[in-house]
Amino acid sequence: MLETYNGQIKRLFNSSSQDYREAGLKHTLASLSEKEAFDHLQRNGNLIKRPFLIGENTALVGFKESEWLVLLDDSKSR
Repeated sequence: MLETYNGQIKRLFNSSSQDYREAGLKHTLASLSEKEAFDHLQRNGNLIKRPFLIGENTALVGFKESEWLVLLDDSKSR
């Protein structure tokens, strides 16, 4: 997923969650190493932005209707 979003690890975080705010990640995420950021995601599933879909030639995180419509429309044509 990280590769899909060009290394923008922040895209994987649910920045509107209470856990994100309580951990102070708004102010500290940019200074964390990739390992530290993934440790946060691994320890607290509430920090992961959802929906989170990885499949063959597919990777989406979060709900942007336009992206999901394209994905679903493309899957119908297969």
